[in-house]
Amino acid sequence: MLSVRDLRIAFDGVEVVRGLSFDVHAGEVLALVGESGAGKSLTAKALLGMLPPEAVQTGTVRPDLSSARGRRIALVPQDALSALSAVHPVGDQLAAAVRSVARVSRAEARARAVAALDRVGIPDAARRARSYPHEFSGGMRQRAVVAMATINAPDVLIADEPTTALDEERRDQVLRLLTEQREAVGAALVLVTHDLEAVRRHADRALVMYAGRMSELGPVRDVWERPLAPYTAGLLACLPQNARARRLPTLPGTPPTPDALPPGCAFAPRCTRATELCGREEPRPQQVDGRLVACHHGEKA
Repeated sequence: MLSVRDLRIAFDGVEVVRGLSFDVHAGEVLALVGESGAGKSLTAKALLGMLPPEAVQTGTVRPDLSSARGRRIALVPQDALSALSAVHPVGDQLAAAVRSVARVSRAEARARAVAALDRVGIPDAARRARSYPHEFSGGMRQRAVVAMATINAPDVLIADEPTTALDEERRDQVLRLLTEQREAVGAALVLVTHDLEAVRRHADRALVMYAGRMSELGPVRDVWERPLAPYTAGLLACLPQNARARRLPTLPGTPPTPDALPPGCAFAPRCTRATELCGREEPRPQQVDGRLVACHHGEKA
């Protein structure tokens, strides 16, 4: 569905995404995970063609779907309230999304908008389509932006931190809704998230990022059961259900800033398995047990 090769994104000559390569397969859920500053959201924006003008992007994204935003690729935003216009009824906004890609009458666009709201579980959709965003509850607004993203049956959905600041019940509701709607339109989903438990439950593959590069990429079940990259193992050890001690473990240190990367492997200063080689040479991704891992010692995990 998408093929990304050697993606690099720089600001003022400083690379924040550094040589990222991966594929998005039809119908799958690919999760981009990692700590803040890893480059996940910038990668998602590059797929959408929504990087800020000061960003310098190199590498390839094929096919380039950015010119078909809303039709072949669509965004599920993090903040539904700010994503929706406060001065237009919700149904009108969904109808506008339809008419932006299809030459249909206003009545037909309106009918599709009502049907989309009904599909995501908005009660009395025909009436609520005339409501403004502030008249919707937070959960209903989230459903409305999912309806807007899927209304034109795109090939790829990008969800950027869709469960941030939600409690566990709301988080699961949103992720189930995304799964249902993705399956309904046959789209692939790129899920950008810090929520490792959400990845375990809802993703097919995980791309673990650190300091703008891939740390590990593979099927979620394999990655969770036997992480090969020390960074992946450190993240998973911090999950409450994986912690054996009474005190929840944490990864030591903090991620480096893009303009002050250490020599060699960027994770080496925080890694308990780092050797002299790690501090001297940046590891290249290698195939290990059907996965890609960027670690000098990944095959020994």
